[in-house]
Amino acid sequence: MIFDLSKTQSIANVFVSELRDENIQKDAMRFRKNLERLGEFFAYEISKTLKYTDTETQTPLGIAQTKKLEEEPVLATILRAGLPMHKGLLNVFDKADSAFVTAFRKTHKSGDFEIQIEYISSPDLTDKIVIMADPMLATGLSMVLCCKELLNRFQLKELHVVVAIASTEGIRHLRANLPQVKLWVGAIDEEMTSKSYIVPGLGDAGDLAYGSKL
Repeated sequence: MIFDLSKTQSIANVFVSELRDENIQKDAMRFRKNLERLGEFFAYEISKTLKYTDTETQTPLGIAQTKKLEEEPVLATILRAGLPMHKGLLNVFDKADSAFVTAFRKTHKSGDFEIQIEYISSPDLTDKIVIMADPMLATGLSMVLCCKELLNRFQLKELHVVVAIASTEGIRHLRANLPQVKLWVGAIDEEMTSKSYIVPGLGDAGDLAYGSKL
């Protein structure tokens, strides 16, 4: 399943537009806020797919028939770029536990690179609904590796992947390797550069949110 935000009419598409805008990107706080708001939007959309139970809530004047989530999802993210979207998801699923994965590109002299996982901090994800967030799905290598690592460690009930911008190549790689994943994406771009940056994309989300790195 793929939910493509760009095919809907909503204010969330304005957030994606501002994320791409090189002038608005100069304001790092605004960039982080737009990623956060996009995370909130996707949390709302994902919440429509979850299960609820009927309950009763005591008000000052009586009893109201209400609903509650049967279970809270666990919110996972790939450090560091995924943190703003994770915060947005957590704003909505405010009782959720969190998991964090550190992955990085190891570049060879030839220019080729491989993705390596450095660190995972996670609660027990057995039989849990997990939402994995990262702003960009370029080649899909990082996302697939991180998700497979969690799947190798735990028997997940359900896995959602949330990204702001995806490439068609990244989506193909994700679907080929993780066909069970439900993908939520802000926009889909066709091209990538030789260094695996999405075109037109938005640039390096981690640097735009938190400053350049060595």
